Amino acid sequence: MRTSTRMAGVLTGLTLVLGGAAFTAPAAHADVSACINQVERELQGGEVPAAIRAACTAGSTGYHDQCVTGLTKASVTNGTAVTACRAAP
Repeated sequence: MRTSTRMAGVLTGLTLVLGGAAFTAPAAHADVSACINQVERELQGGEVPAAIRAACTAGSTGYHDQCVTGLTKASVTNGTAVTACRAAP
């Protein structure tokens, strides 16, 4: 195989990998927002405390139990915490 052909293949692969990462990054952010929005419905307005944002971020990375625990410690009802954390991942 010629070097130029091999180099073109490597560059194409890198482009696909980096492009895929760019497409998945906004989805993670949207999941955190969905979790926060669910909690805001219960709180009925106001700025969400940092503890809630941290719990929803944990939920978006797959730590469902940590998300629920963090939200309940931040005075969110258990039902809302479970629903919000399901929306995170």
